[in-house]
Amino acid sequence: QVQLVESGGGLVQACGSMRLSCAASGRIFISYVMGWFRQAPGKEREFVATISWSGANTYYAEFVKGRFAISRDNAKNMVYVQMNSLKAEDTAVYYCAATTKVFPAVSPRIYDYWGQGTQVTVSS
Repeated sequence: QVQLVESGGGLVQACGSMRLSCAASGRIFISYVMGWFRQAPGKEREFVATISWSGANTYYAEFVKGRFAISRDNAKNMVYVQMNSLKAEDTAVYYCAATTKVFPAVSPRIYDYWGQGTQVTVSS
């Protein structure tokens, strides 16, 4: 089992940047493919980005390509998402998730463990 705790959310102006962090504890971190999802009010949870076990491979939702970058530090049991050129429509609760099953892991149903989420609000 793994426990996930996100941090780094808050309020940012449009076109600004923000980095979210996710700290993992529990079983061996490198066993997990990690992902970021988001959920805006009244909408379903949607895939943002995922990173492979070693960090060598990444995969992004089309709407964040070129703006967001996912990374991980297996020595520190951390995963990050650097978000640039933020837009008002990026406003959502962002969740970190973990799975051992497959990469890339796009569907939230594939993930076994979730953090509590961190709010990101982009003002226009």
